[in-house]
Amino acid sequence: MPLLLLVAGSAAIAAAGRRVPVPAPLLLVAAGLAVSYVPGVPDYTLDPHIVLPLLLPPLLHTAATDSSYLDLRAQARPVALLSVGYVLFATFVVGCAAYLIVPGLPLTAALVLGAVVAPPDAVAATAVARRVGLPSRITTILQGESLVNDATAITAFKVALAAAVGEGATWAGGIGEFLIAAVGGVGVGLVLMVPLHWLRTHLREALLQNTLSLLIPFVAYAVAEQVHASGVLAVVVVALYLGHRAWEVDFATRLQEEAVWKMVAFVLESAVFALIGLQLPVVLKGLGEYEGIDAAWYALAVFLVVAVARFVWVYPATFLPRLSARVRAREGDLSWKGPFVIGWAGMRGVVSLAIAFSIPLTVHGGEPFPERNLILFLTFTTVIGTLVVQGVSLPPLIRLLKFPAHDVQAETLAEANAQAQASRAAELRLDELLADERNALPAPLADRLRMVLERRRNAVWERLGQVNPVTGETVDDTYRRLSREMISAEREVFVRLRDGRYIDDEMLRTLLRRLDLEEAAAYRETT
Repeated sequence: MPLLLLVAGSAAIAAAGRRVPVPAPLLLVAAGLAVSYVPGVPDYTLDPHIVLPLLLPPLLHTAATDSSYLDLRAQARPVALLSVGYVLFATFVVGCAAYLIVPGLPLTAALVLGAVVAPPDAVAATAVARRVGLPSRITTILQGESLVNDATAITAFKVALAAAVGEGATWAGGIGEFLIAAVGGVGVGLVLMVPLHWLRTHLREALLQNTLSLLIPFVAYAVAEQVHASGVLAVVVVALYLGHRAWEVDFATRLQEEAVWKMVAFVLESAVFALIGLQLPVVLKGLGEYEGIDAAWYALAVFLVVAVARFVWVYPATFLPRLSARVRAREGDLSWKGPFVIGWAGMRGVVSLAIAFSIPLTVHGGEPFPERNLILFLTFTTVIGTLVVQGVSLPPLIRLLKFPAHDVQAETLAEANAQAQASRAAELRLDELLADERNALPAPLADRLRMVLERRRNAVWERLGQVNPVTGETVDDTYRRLSREMISAEREVFVRLRDGRYIDDEMLRTLLRRLDLEEAAAYRETT
């Protein structure tokens, strides 16, 4: 029952968040904080053995399949500098700062804290980027960073943790473990992606294909972790490949898959942010000697170090490579605004909390892990601080910086040209097919095929034309609206015939599905 209430409550709050100017992630965190103090609400302790293998793979999968492999490849350098370089830099800087700020905190434990709070969260980054409509290059960089940085952070955490618990970790061993995890994760993804895609394209039923789609991220993650490689990288590699070749899967699978993964992502993202807020009582119960002014000062100091360290890395990593004439020629002019937004968009999330909760209670000698509860507290305050301060201020910051708006006219023109080329190819193919007597059709049906092509070709060009002076609609918008009205009228007749027992429910479902597909074909997604 608590789990059902968590999912239902977080989904309801997330839905309400779409109707208010406050980002839904912040509403969910705030609701979780408030609910955590309601009498009778149980403690929701994040179990890393559940969060990492069960929540992280599907969230990474849906983010990666929605990303563009070609765009990520074009931005490989900034993505790599952020997802690997920045995470290691943040681990070291935050760890050293915490060691200097908190009396009695061992350096190894401080580096554990640094690794925990180093990675910006995939869920937080994509949620905010989607909401504020960032320029495509910045969105690609943030998405690419958030897809890969968890692997870097988890590996850095394992190395720092081994040193903290007394396993004698060395720098050489740590670098070796990182390389094994990274190369192994990519390798597992490369091995799995082709057979998984082959299986998807050879299953004949959409339900089976979508069942496989839901299993794929868990399979990739589990196989990689089984061989001590990075499950995160395995999931990302497989998902990028499947997303890049999604056009090879039949239309029914794509329609179902899109709806299924949207629902999965919505439920998981909502529950994840609510879980962050619900952690407060769990964290405060174990804070122990650190409380009041001291704890608040440590929390503020670590948050400031995390925020400032990102800018310290982002600007040199952005502009130093541009000392090369080749880089400047390839990337063109670059203002300070883009790096500033990237620097400010480093929200942390549930992955940091899940990693923190995986810190063992004791070290090898049996003594308590040094300042474990304080590390949990500082992780929680850093996550909340970045979500609240940076998450709330990011949309107005982007409006204040006045990034160039998307050139809708140019995008529509590119779409129209692409549709025109595709329609010409389809017409040539249709002529070839009709020339074969085995494909003979009555003239009205052949004309109908050509009319469908002409309608698709003209629809995009019409959006470039004049609008209706009365309604403000383009010709294409009017066509869509009238088409929907006609389909609605047909749907009402079918239901009335079913209610009058002229047709049965099975026939009704068949007729309604046919109308649904026509309506789906007639309308572009507008959200």
